[in-house]
Amino acid sequence: MGYCGLDFGTSNTTLGVVDGNAPRLIALEGAETTLPSAIFFGFGAGRAEVGRAAIDAYARGIDGRLMRSLKSVLGTDLIDQDTLLDRNRIGFRAVLQRLLSEIRARAEEAAGHPLDAVVHGRPVHFVDGDDAADRRAEDALAEIARAIGFRHVSFQFEPIAAALDYEQRVEHEEVALIADIGGGTSDFSIVRLGPDRRRAADRAADILANDGIRVGGTDFDRLLSLKSAMPHLGYQSPMKRPGLLAPNGYFTDLSTWSKINFLYTPKVMAEIRQVQRESARPELIARLHHVLEEHLGHRLAMTVERGKIGLSDQAAFDLPLGWIEPGLAAGFARPAFEAATDELCRSIAGMIRRCLADAGLGPERIDAVFLTGGSTLLPNVRRAILDELPESRVVEGDKFGSVGLGLTIEAMLRYN
Repeated sequence: MGYCGLDFGTSNTTLGVVDGNAPRLIALEGAETTLPSAIFFGFGAGRAEVGRAAIDAYARGIDGRLMRSLKSVLGTDLIDQDTLLDRNRIGFRAVLQRLLSEIRARAEEAAGHPLDAVVHGRPVHFVDGDDAADRRAEDALAEIARAIGFRHVSFQFEPIAAALDYEQRVEHEEVALIADIGGGTSDFSIVRLGPDRRRAADRAADILANDGIRVGGTDFDRLLSLKSAMPHLGYQSPMKRPGLLAPNGYFTDLSTWSKINFLYTPKVMAEIRQVQRESARPELIARLHHVLEEHLGHRLAMTVERGKIGLSDQAAFDLPLGWIEPGLAAGFARPAFEAATDELCRSIAGMIRRCLADAGLGPERIDAVFLTGGSTLLPNVRRAILDELPESRVVEGDKFGSVGLGLTIEAMLRYN
């Protein structure tokens, strides 16, 4: 039986197989083992581009539609809706199926054999506080996996998978907190690990706590966009009528990866023109109109994302927006970014305290903190985690590969 571990992430995707007894990640795009979770439908073209090629096609101005952060629709009513592609409509289930089918095909070609069993990664909660929506999200992902050809489909929590990857380097028994801060969710597990436990088929007794929240890198993108870029497009700008501000909804959606495409409709464009007529700062709303009319929303989101990454190791960062209007730029400093995202970090810290309470452990009982997921590179996110566990050893995981490798280890245990 050909089996694999599939980490379909909000921002990036990896897929692993086993060579001998060792897991390895498949190169899904050239030599790269990470594939951006993006798909581009070129209008008039017969095929879709995925990954970096999708982002490149969009950046080159090819007429079409870019979709990113598709994992975010799981567990919401968007999964059963459709969106306009040129003159045709396509459902989000079909979009996810196209993307994951291409990933499976590339993996089979690289592995040199069929893959008919998969352990899918999943966040602890697709949707916070809604068990029914959580089940629907997993069911939808399982249905899509079977539709693209996997005969055996099972799931593992992403932080547990990261723990399995970390356990391969553990030399003695310890208790670790696994922090997986990805594009869409923050997931935590407290797990008992050790070299004598690695081959056990049932690890339920070793999982001391497991929880998460729907807070991730895209939320930091959204808040950075609202604070830095969107005021230049009219966010919170005054209307002619005293006491009124421009409607927030357009700017919030434009700052949210999964909602950008919903703004590209004749109805929304007509509404924006009306807002411009009634605005006390119509020149700002004109920029918003330009971004939507030219379908530049994802370019703006990618510019903001690069700014967020820049603030990981720089005190300040300028967002170049000259492609909206010559000379336009939005400067932003790390203290302002951290102030804007403080509530997100406090939510992450609160989840760690909740996991410790669930495990019945004090912070001093955690031997190691294993950090994975791209958003753990943000300084304020790291502080939020490590301040809760000041005595623990910090272990840096593969920021984009640990979960995929752990899922592959789980696949080997389940299907070998």
